[in-house]
Amino acid sequence: MTANTPSGSSKNIDVALIGGGIMSTTLGSLIKQLQPEWSINLYENLAQAGLESSDPWNNAGTGHAALCELNYTPAAADGSVATAKAVGINEQFHVSRQFWSHMVSQGHIGSPKGFINPLPHMSFVWGNDHADYLKRRYEALRAEPLFQEIEFSEDHAELEKWVPLVMQGRDPQQRVAGSRVAGGTDVDFGALTRELAGFMDAQGAELHYGHKVLDVSRATDGRWDVKVKNNSTGEVSTVSARFVFVGAGGGALHLLQRSGIPEAKGFGGFPVSGQFLRSTDDAVIAQHNAKVYGQASVGAPPMSVPHLDTRFVNGKRSLLFGPYGGFSPNFLKSGSFLDLPLSVRMHNLIPMLAVGKDNLGLVKYLITEVLKSRPKKVAALRDFYPEANGDSWELITAGQRVQVIKKDPKKGGVLQFGTEVITSADGSISGLLGASPGASTAAPIMIQVLQRCFPGEFKGWEPKLKEMIPGYGAKLNENPSLLADITADTNRILELG
Repeated sequence: MTANTPSGSSKNIDVALIGGGIMSTTLGSLIKQLQPEWSINLYENLAQAGLESSDPWNNAGTGHAALCELNYTPAAADGSVATAKAVGINEQFHVSRQFWSHMVSQGHIGSPKGFINPLPHMSFVWGNDHADYLKRRYEALRAEPLFQEIEFSEDHAELEKWVPLVMQGRDPQQRVAGSRVAGGTDVDFGALTRELAGFMDAQGAELHYGHKVLDVSRATDGRWDVKVKNNSTGEVSTVSARFVFVGAGGGALHLLQRSGIPEAKGFGGFPVSGQFLRSTDDAVIAQHNAKVYGQASVGAPPMSVPHLDTRFVNGKRSLLFGPYGGFSPNFLKSGSFLDLPLSVRMHNLIPMLAVGKDNLGLVKYLITEVLKSRPKKVAALRDFYPEANGDSWELITAGQRVQVIKKDPKKGGVLQFGTEVITSADGSISGLLGASPGASTAAPIMIQVLQRCFPGEFKGWEPKLKEMIPGYGAKLNENPSLLADITADTNRILELG
């Protein structure tokens, strides 16, 4: 592997990928199959790929498919439940699954058991209003082919079979409701990222770990000068790239701002941190087999939706509860306290001030979360797991998420809970801002980047994309027979049966 080679080992390259997370490695893996002769350099500040936002301990959700996340199915004033966003995210997740299946079937990456495991996805609520909503959500979703396997129950005995920890010790008179999709998955995106990086390395891409990108600037010939520091030696050098992708998570905003492209003007970022309680009791861990999502607190960002979550990290089963929201001005877990103030520019000052004024509920929520004592954190856990022993849960710090702030002609600025692809007019530089659903939709988002940035080549790439992703260009929700075929194939290849 080419980790820690001199930053300037290739002075002129086709593609520079900034950041070694799931987005950059997905894009690099696509390009190496669509245009294998192109030279690619990847630069990652940390010691290996997938250690920041893609790491499973830093990722608020590991397998977003809109099966259980209630914020993707909002209720209207008349009580109806909108399903369009959930359907769209699930469609995207199926594209990612097909891409991963292709990589496994071709021997490009290792055993799927190293990064994906079958795991039911479940929503769980209590109280009349929430239970009524969940039932309406179930009825709306089961009409969609993508969600045809969804189940619903308010029966305590049935729910105890699904999630015994959640139901044991619960008041038998409490009205509860749960919906479940048994065919969900858990994804270790850190492990997957490193598999994709390994494929890129085998195909001749240069992977520079321990290398921090300091600046991205336009050269007189229209190419991009990427200034890089080798963290081990202190050496600073520059490479010239025809195309740059900024997939640096929370670090992307600063670099896009430094690039000077007008498309990045008006964008800001609001960092949100988090913590989880992680079980240290193997007997308890073994009793829970699901991702169980509840309703978010008033004012909480979507990434802070509480969940009792089974995860498989480096092949080992674990159990987490959280996240508990927090605030740090860092844009990355490994970042600086100056990240937020240094991101303020004249062009994004008004949007950021407008967002601060219009999101006092979020500010109050974060202050409350920061001040929450450990006993109160354990009390929140017991809402989901009534018999939880707080002494057998350890508090861990999760990763940073930077929510997108963007201009709005009416409000001045809005806080956007999602992802935003920013691309220059000529397609020579692109970057990704935002958070959820993020990693789960990496493949379709990176295909979108390719389409935007390489319109001349893209049509010629489509046959290969169709080979990699059999459902490419189709809406599976509108084609149940194709959905059934693709699901069966990906389940077989990814060993999810």
